Amino acid sequence: MILGLDASNLVGGGGGLTHLTRFLAAAEPLEHGFTRVIVWARGETLDRLPERAWLERVSEPALEAGRLRRLLWQRRRLPRLAASSCDVLFAPGGSAARHRIPVVVMCRNMLPFEPNERRRYGLSWMSLRLALLRRAQGSSFRRADGLIFLTRYAQEIVARQVPLATRWTVIPHGVDEAFRCKPRPQRSSQDWTEREPLRLLYVSIVDVYKHQWQVADAVATLRAEGLPVAIDFVGPAYAPALARLRGALDRLDPGGRFLRYVGPVGYSDLPQLEHAAELFVFASSCENMPNVLLEAMAAGLPIACAANGPMPEILGDAGAYFDPERPTEIATAIRRLALDPTLRGECAARAYERAESYTWSRCARETLAFIASIPTSSTRRDRRP
Repeated sequence: MILGLDASNLVGGGGGLTHLTRFLAAAEPLEHGFTRVIVWARGETLDRLPERAWLERVSEPALEAGRLRRLLWQRRRLPRLAASSCDVLFAPGGSAARHRIPVVVMCRNMLPFEPNERRRYGLSWMSLRLALLRRAQGSSFRRADGLIFLTRYAQEIVARQVPLATRWTVIPHGVDEAFRCKPRPQRSSQDWTEREPLRLLYVSIVDVYKHQWQVADAVATLRAEGLPVAIDFVGPAYAPALARLRGALDRLDPGGRFLRYVGPVGYSDLPQLEHAAELFVFASSCENMPNVLLEAMAAGLPIACAANGPMPEILGDAGAYFDPERPTEIATAIRRLALDPTLRGECAARAYERAESYTWSRCARETLAFIASIPTSSTRRDRRP
């Protein structure tokens, strides 16, 4: 069999590209009956893919153009290309056109399916985009021959809104091995000073559902209590949310002594940042499979975490939970961990142990096995001229 992979809508960095590159690096398609994997994507995406003998990279001029032209290519040209060269198509971006061959799609983004979270954007282009994605992905999920969810939580939420008349499964992502680091000895509060505070870290895009400004309020509260703590916010930003965060930083810590927005950091530099931190904060209210949470777990960090969405499913009893919209609850969770080094060490150890089961080899193996199980009328031979 030949597997086609539609990566035309994986643009830029982020979790989609991480999944694609790590999945292909760990994949052993020959073990599942696939003799070749054809990937359609933009040139910059193809350049990041690993070198594998069975991997064929394909780009076309339309994929280097704007969003509308890429969408038209995906809807009109790709079905013909896939039908003539593949036995089954995998669309990890979540949207797929009608095809004459079996199609497997992946549910990656929960924002289109969480109305309360979409409303945070108000009347904006982002709100319209999410509404359109909800329609397009809902249609793709209904039509698909196979559907992959990343968490049980995502499956339950989507199933309430979209009839799942397809085969579906839950396959979580993996963690890059560079993040794995056994938990370190925990400092006690007597060891903290103004020059060496308890170092907190929050890695994620600054966005309306990530609540970085609420975390800033919580950390400022702890500082007012006399606890020497400091936090770095790391990640790219959605402009309106960044303006809100900067306003909070200017109000709470104009000198930048304990609240700092670092901005985006290269993916290869994140493990070093996490290994240097002492406590991770994750305050998102909407997630599907938060890679950054998994990475913090693998990095051996104690974690104060939002109790929303799939976070308890992933972190389990290995963290202190809070309501991300209540700074007092965030402060309580951080304080609880900060003042109890034994608890911090226990949470870090449990998180690290839970993260060990999240591997890219497992993700690739289960994904290919599921795709190979989808019925196909293929003659199972190379149909390319």
